[in-house]
Amino acid sequence: MQNRSKTIPLTDAGKFLRPYLKQITWAVIALVFTAGLSLGLVQYVRIIVDEGFVASSTASLNQAIVGFMIIAVLQAIGTFARFYWVSWLGERVTADIRKAVYSHVISLHPGYFEANLSGEISSRITADTTLIQSVIGSSASIALRNFLILIGGTVFLFITNPRLASVVLVCIPLVIGPIMFFGRRVRRLSRSSQDEIANVGAYVGESIQQIKTVQAYNHQSYDRSQFSTHVEAALKVALARIKTRSFLITIVMTLVFGAVALMIWVGGQDVINGEMSAGELTAFVVYAVLVASAVGAISAVITELQRAAGALERLMELLHAHNEIVAPDQAKAFSVKPEGALELKELSYSYPSRPEIMALDKVILSVKPGENVALVGPSGAGKSTLFDLILRFYDPAAGSVCLDGIDIRELDPLELRSHIAVVSQQPAMFTGNVWDNIRYGRPEASDDEVRMAAEAAYASHFIDELPDKYDSFLGESGVRLSGGQKQRLAIARAILKDPEILLLDEATSALDAESEYQVQQALERLMENRTSLIIAHRLATVMNVDRIAVLDHGELIAQGSHRELMLSCPLYANLAQLQFGESDSKPSLVAIEVS
Repeated sequence: MQNRSKTIPLTDAGKFLRPYLKQITWAVIALVFTAGLSLGLVQYVRIIVDEGFVASSTASLNQAIVGFMIIAVLQAIGTFARFYWVSWLGERVTADIRKAVYSHVISLHPGYFEANLSGEISSRITADTTLIQSVIGSSASIALRNFLILIGGTVFLFITNPRLASVVLVCIPLVIGPIMFFGRRVRRLSRSSQDEIANVGAYVGESIQQIKTVQAYNHQSYDRSQFSTHVEAALKVALARIKTRSFLITIVMTLVFGAVALMIWVGGQDVINGEMSAGELTAFVVYAVLVASAVGAISAVITELQRAAGALERLMELLHAHNEIVAPDQAKAFSVKPEGALELKELSYSYPSRPEIMALDKVILSVKPGENVALVGPSGAGKSTLFDLILRFYDPAAGSVCLDGIDIRELDPLELRSHIAVVSQQPAMFTGNVWDNIRYGRPEASDDEVRMAAEAAYASHFIDELPDKYDSFLGESGVRLSGGQKQRLAIARAILKDPEILLLDEATSALDAESEYQVQQALERLMENRTSLIIAHRLATVMNVDRIAVLDHGELIAQGSHRELMLSCPLYANLAQLQFGESDSKPSLVAIEVS
């Protein structure tokens, strides 16, 4: 991912745990309780051996067995509480992280997504949070429980036989060293593994989303090869991580159980020499095995914790991603509904990737409330950039955009965009039904309002012919609709929003003559009494607007009516000649794309 931030302290993630201190307390109590009972069971094992088996006392054996069963039942109850609260925390915290990251991501300026792949972002929000959920809800619990058993077991070892327990102290540095060394390497590899998996997800998402283009160009074999390369790269990193983890577990287990074998040998000599009872040796061995198993479990879990740390860093990077478009501290607001007057004052902008090329250069343009202004010019003239600046997707390098006399940078972007609607050449359709897609303009709208908007957009006729009418599922990106049907739903969405300013970006250029006529009717109704800016390459669609503004290489070079520009602007006259030269009687049917 581009613009990767420096390492972000994992303590930043603590804010997601702080709201649940009560639940954490219950989980810790359950963990301590079950760990203590596990250690307590060993004492009953000692009593059973010494007073039951060795002393041949039936009464002592019975008492020890009863005590053993009571502790076993309490252990089961404590395990239930531990599992429930730890799993609850894992699910709850993961849900909070997902919501926080997604909430921040969808508020980021559009430029962020030009530099970062959407598939990788999705992978972070889904796969990485799933890994964190697994760790918080399982691995962390296992690690903490075994850590408590390690500490408690070591204490009981010293209580049972200090001389033998000293062997533990010698072995601890030998065990901790490999865990620290290999653990750091596992964390680095885990981060790389998650990055590679994200690349795989991004490639899959892009190829499936563009499946028609993939198949139209017979690109399947190349895509299979590229996908295989991504998968093999992810596998290579994963195998390196697994190999490192395997080395860690092998070394730790060998050292730990080697120490246990040494303790059993020394303890066995003490029992033979009468310096230690069989029950004490049994208890010591059981404690030693518990300690060894705890160390082994921790060494295994530590790699999962390191993987989670890598995933958490990736998520925190998203959560800390800088948003260049934010509301000012003292944002202004309209006291009454704005009239829709737009004014561009010496507006200049260049994209960060091409700072030497001015996308807009000192553009001055005033649009009166309710006026319809067309923006024409060759591709790259700055028309779409102008729309992006009006919507405040970017801030200008110089100059300003004003709405009803207020610089839009002094407004909350949410306030600004609530007064604007966009109908683009390829309107965005969302997975869902007709209701969902039209209501995108105003989610709280009633069914009757949605139907009225559809009728005003000349969309109700084709909607009624759909299998389930307004409840019809449209598929991903509206794949079940034609281009003209998508356009009319987008217009219905804009009508439902009822904005003061309308931005039309080549809304009819990709349509056939019949669909264009229907959409043009809907647009004319939509533009009534609204400030409208229309990007158009097909001049026939904008000849009757109030004014035409001509852009070229980021500069506003002329403005006026069609007739005025034919006489005063050579660029416009040339565009008109290219489009209308072959048949002046039917310009809308023979108009060709300039872009």
